[in-house]
Amino acid sequence: MPDFVECCDPAEMLDLSGRKGLVVGIANERSLAWPAAMHFRQAGAELAITYVDERAKPHVTPLAERLDAPILLPCDVNLPRDLDTVFDAIKDRWGKLDFILHAVGSVPPADLHGRLTDCSAAGFAEAMTVSVHSLIRMAHLAEPLMAKGGSLMTLSYLGGERVVENYNVMGPVKAALEATVRYLAHELGPANIRVNAISAGPVPTRAASGLTGFAALLEATARAAPLRRNIEADEVGRTALLFASDYTSAITGEVLHVDAGLHIESAVTKAATRPRSEAIS
Repeated sequence: MPDFVECCDPAEMLDLSGRKGLVVGIANERSLAWPAAMHFRQAGAELAITYVDERAKPHVTPLAERLDAPILLPCDVNLPRDLDTVFDAIKDRWGKLDFILHAVGSVPPADLHGRLTDCSAAGFAEAMTVSVHSLIRMAHLAEPLMAKGGSLMTLSYLGGERVVENYNVMGPVKAALEATVRYLAHELGPANIRVNAISAGPVPTRAASGLTGFAALLEATARAAPLRRNIEADEVGRTALLFASDYTSAITGEVLHVDAGLHIESAVTKAATRPRSEAIS
């Protein structure tokens, strides 16, 4: 028998018992943050859950109850006081925080569907505030609660690295998000706080349904990806569990692609071979 290097029990490495996490971005069961939250909870973590506004509350509350979440609060990241309230509640109840999943992004429809050259200053600023600066703000508020280290995770997409038809202004925004991950990882590394992004393949979430030609994008992705399929939301959730756990204790500043290998292909998917002006219902 070969000699094996002594190592930790994999199940123990993935155990989140006693850990506290914040999940921002659950809108419904189709949200990418939802399977991640379920994996966190199944691994033993206690969770704080947020909803964006009162309209979203009835959709998120039953999910928070399924997670036995002791903290459920509104959080519109455009409003600094909302984030302050969330982190104050975490400090008061737990006195610490071990991980955050940041899964939010927004852009006015007119700016999303229009050309980048026509994007309004207000629309660009909103997209950057919600998608990028909110992560910076969360890192700022989380740092004093992560005295023993922690993990920050966010969600990105290949359109931040390469041109993807109809992704428009969100391409530069996701590029900024990924750069932010690297700079936060550099700054917070000495405190043993890891910062990573999951670049997920397209999944039919509520947010994704707003993209022009999304159905065609799914078809094109399945054809182009080496695994010849689209991903499942649960595959993103399992990856988030890895980043929240000690299994990835030496990984930071990384953009990990969970996209069936699409990112290695030279021909990046377009939404369709149809004319740009033809929308897919």
